[in-house]
Amino acid sequence: MSVGKSPEISKVQTAGLKGDQPIFTLFTEIGIIAQLSTTLFESALPKGMTNAQHSVLNHLIRREETQTIGELASAFQVTQPTMSSTIRKLEDKGLVELRPQPGDRRVRRVAVTRAGELARDAGLDAARGLKDELGPMISKREIDTVLPILSELRAKLDAARD
Repeated sequence: MSVGKSPEISKVQTAGLKGDQPIFTLFTEIGIIAQLSTTLFESALPKGMTNAQHSVLNHLIRREETQTIGELASAFQVTQPTMSSTIRKLEDKGLVELRPQPGDRRVRRVAVTRAGELARDAGLDAARGLKDELGPMISKREIDTVLPILSELRAKLDAARD
């Protein structure tokens, strides 16, 4: 996917309509950015890897723990059948394995395999490859400015849903 020339910031209108509440406009902007960035990132992932699959691998590696399918579904705010489907595809590729939970063998926990770690790293390499396309759109200074604000908002929203 090729990214077009970015418009000048001063000429860009927000995604909201005149009179919309600022919080609604903010969430609209975040939603559109999420859709566009997901499509761009997924186009760079290794063949056969979806953004959902990469996100699950990244989540498990970042958390440094195994999780049940129910815990993953809750974390990603999707249904358990949707997460089961994603896990099944990752398991078929040998990227995760289901392990019995100590003390209750009926419960299975999702663990990333070494191949899953390598697949996650390949996804990160793909993201690095997008740097040339994205570089003209947003500077490091702009990223450094907006990232702490977005991280704090994410943490607050995450805490509020529990």
